Amino acid sequence: MTSRWWFYPALAALALTLLPFLLLAFAAMLTYPTLPSLEALTDYRPKIPLRVYSAEGTLLGEFGEERRALIKIGAVPDLMKKAILAAEDDRFYQHGGVDYMGVLRAAYSNFTAGGARQGASTITMQVARNFFLTKEKTLTRKFNEVLLAIKIEHSLSKDEILQLYINQIYLGQRAYGFAAAGQIYFGKNLNQLNVAEMAMLAGLPKAPSAYNPVVNPKRAKLRQMYVLRRMHELRFIDNVQLEAAQQQPIIPRHGSQGFPLRAEYLAEMARQEVYERYKENTYTQGIKVYTTVRQQDQAAAYEAVRKGVLDYDRRHGYRGPEGYIDLSNDNDEEYLEEALQDITDSDDLIPAVVQQVSPKAIRAYCKGGQIAEISGDGLKFAQRALSDKVALNQRIRIGSLIRVQQDEKGNWKISQLPQVEAAFVSGNPRDGAIYALVGGFDFNRNQFNHIVQAWRQPGSSFKPFIYSAALEKGFTPASVINDAPLVFSAEQTGSEAWEPKNYDGKFEGPMRMRQGLTKSKNLVSIRILQAITPQYAQDYVTKFGFDAAKHPPYLTMALGAGSVTPMQLLVGYSVFANGGFRVAPYFIQRIEDNNGSVLYQTAPVVAGENAEHVIDVRNAYTMVSMMQDVVRRGTAASAMQLGRLDLAGKTGTTSESVDAWFCGFQPTVVGISWIGFDTPRSLGDKETGGGAALPMWMGYMKKVLRDVPGAAYTMPDGMVAARINDSGQPDENGELVEYFYRENLSTGQLSAPSGNSQSEAIKDQLF
Repeated sequence: MTSRWWFYPALAALALTLLPFLLLAFAAMLTYPTLPSLEALTDYRPKIPLRVYSAEGTLLGEFGEERRALIKIGAVPDLMKKAILAAEDDRFYQHGGVDYMGVLRAAYSNFTAGGARQGASTITMQVARNFFLTKEKTLTRKFNEVLLAIKIEHSLSKDEILQLYINQIYLGQRAYGFAAAGQIYFGKNLNQLNVAEMAMLAGLPKAPSAYNPVVNPKRAKLRQMYVLRRMHELRFIDNVQLEAAQQQPIIPRHGSQGFPLRAEYLAEMARQEVYERYKENTYTQGIKVYTTVRQQDQAAAYEAVRKGVLDYDRRHGYRGPEGYIDLSNDNDEEYLEEALQDITDSDDLIPAVVQQVSPKAIRAYCKGGQIAEISGDGLKFAQRALSDKVALNQRIRIGSLIRVQQDEKGNWKISQLPQVEAAFVSGNPRDGAIYALVGGFDFNRNQFNHIVQAWRQPGSSFKPFIYSAALEKGFTPASVINDAPLVFSAEQTGSEAWEPKNYDGKFEGPMRMRQGLTKSKNLVSIRILQAITPQYAQDYVTKFGFDAAKHPPYLTMALGAGSVTPMQLLVGYSVFANGGFRVAPYFIQRIEDNNGSVLYQTAPVVAGENAEHVIDVRNAYTMVSMMQDVVRRGTAASAMQLGRLDLAGKTGTTSESVDAWFCGFQPTVVGISWIGFDTPRSLGDKETGGGAALPMWMGYMKKVLRDVPGAAYTMPDGMVAARINDSGQPDENGELVEYFYRENLSTGQLSAPSGNSQSEAIKDQLF
C-alpha cells in the first residue's frame, strides 16, 4: 500500500489534465449536431447584381448591394491561387480544416510579441465564418467556427472550398470575390493580372479597408510586399519574378468603378427600366441587360463630349483653384492622400495639391501618389493665376487644390472642372436603336440625364420642322422669301413689342427658301410661319414626336422658342433621315436571367416595315437636300472637314446663346449634340451651335463613320430636278438645280405656294 502512495495523486493529476479535453470533446458532441446545414455551400446561390452590357457584351454597369463575378476554380490562374494561399493559408491543402501547426506558430508569435499579432484562421474557417457566423470575437464563436470547418472539410473537396472562398470573400469597394475585385480595382479579368496585381488583391482579405489600394495606397503597398515575400519563401515565384513584381507600379482605377466603357447614364436608364419590371429581384437574381449601345460609338461620344466641354471651358479662362489645404504643419504623403480623399475624381481631371510654385513651374501631389511637374505650355491656361496681382482665392499658391491632366506623351497641364454641361445621343434612324448616350459631362458629379430630362429651347435646330410644314403647304426650296425687318406691336404679340433679328444682325433681302435655311435666317423662318400659320405648324410638328403643348402657336415657334429634349430631336431628325417614318427610340435589346434564358426581347418599329409613315418621302428628301447645304456651305460648313458629302443637319443657337445645338445625320446614324448651363445663362456672345455643339458631333462622326462608305440619297418618284435662276424661277440656262414635287413645278408657282388661299397681305409679307 505504501508503495502506491503516488498512484492516486498521479491519477488525479491525469484526470485534471484530461478533463478540459474531455469537456471539449463532450461540448463538441453536443454542438456538432446543432451546426447549420451546409446547403448554403453545396447549393451556392449568392446575390448576383444586375449587369448592363453593350451590344457586343462589354460591361457597362452593375447594380446591387454586392458586386460579384462568379468564377470556376479551373479558370482561376495558378499564380492567383498561390498568392491567396501565401497570404492566408499556405498549408490549406495539407490540413483538415484546422491548421494545428499554424495555431502553435501563432501562439508562439503572439507570446513573444507580447500581444495578439498573428491569427490562425484557415481558409476553411473563413468560409465557415463568412457563410454562417458573425465576426464577434468570442470563444463560443471560435469553437463553432472550428467545428464547422471540420464539417465542411468532410463534405467538400479542397478545390470546392477554395472556389467558395475566391467567390465569396469581401475585398472592399463592394467587391465580393476576386474576379469582381480584379475588375473594380484594375479593370481586368483574373487571367489578365500580373503578379504584382495578384499579390495586391491577395492581401485584401485581412483588412479590406486598411489595404484598399484606392483609399490607402501606401498601406496596400506594404501588404502587397509581404505577400510577394511569402510567395517567394514558399517558392511560388522565383527571384526574377519577385524583383519584377516589387518594381511594378500599381495604378488602381479611380472613379470609373472598373468598367471599361463610360456609359453611366445609359446604365442607369436600363436599371430603372428593369426595376419597373422585376422590382427588388432586379438586384439579386443575376439579371443581364443587353443594350443597343455600340462600344465604339459610346467611347467616341464620351470622348467627344469631354473634349467639347473642356475646349469650351478653356476658351473662357481659368477661374482659380478649387480650394486650399494647409501644408504648414504636415506635407507627407499620408496627410496629402487623406486630404484629397473626399475630393471627387472626374476621369482624367486629377485633383492635386500644389507643393511648390513659381511663375515658370509648379510641382503638385496628385491623388493616388503621382507627382505632377508642370511647366511651359502646361501653365498657359492658368498663367494669370500665378501672379501676385490676382485675388488670393484665384491665385495658385502652395496648398492650392487644383486639377491636372496628363497627355499621351506624359506631359502635365493645369485644367479645371467645367461649370457648363453637355450631352450627346445617337441612334439608328431606321429602327430607333440607341448607339451612344452621354447624358452629361460627369455622372458622378451630376446624375441629371440631359438627354431625357432636360427640356431646353431648340433654337434654329427646330427650323427644319417648320420648313417641312411649309413644303406641305406648297412651298418649294426655290420659293422666294424676303429677309427684311419685321416689327410686331404689343397688340399683335399679346404681351410686348417684338422686333426679331438675325443672328448676325444683317438682312439680305429676297432669297430662296433653301438659302434661308442654309444661312439660318430668322426673318425668313418667321415669314414662312406667318404664311402657314402657327396653329398649322403646332399640329404638324407632332408628326415628329414633339408635344404640342411645349410649342405654343406663336411666331416665336419659328425661332425654336418651345421646349424639347435631345431624345425628341433624335426622333424628329430620324424622320428626315429614314424617308419619312417615325420610329420609337429603344436602348434595350433583350433581358436575360442568370442562366441566359431570355426574359424580354424588344420588337422594334422599323421604317418601311411596321413604322408609321408620317411625312411624304418627297418632303423628307427635300429637307435632307436643304440640310446637306447647311453642312456644305452654311452654318455647319466646318463639318466638311470630315470629307464626306452624305452629311446633313442643322445648327441651333437660342436667344443670348443660352443653348447651342447641332442635329445631324448620315443615312445610317443620327446624332444630337447640346451644350449649355443647367441654370440657364449665356454661353458667351460668340458661342453658337456651329462653334460649341458641332465640334462634339464631328468628333463622334469622324470615328464611327471612318469605315462607312459614302451614301447617296435617291430622289423618290413624283419629284423632278429643274434648272432655275437666282430668283428661283425655271430657266433652262440657269446655273442652279432645284428639286420640286412634280405637281408644284407643273403649276409654275414657285415664288408663292399654290392652292393655299393666302391673302395678298401675307404674300406682301413673304416677298
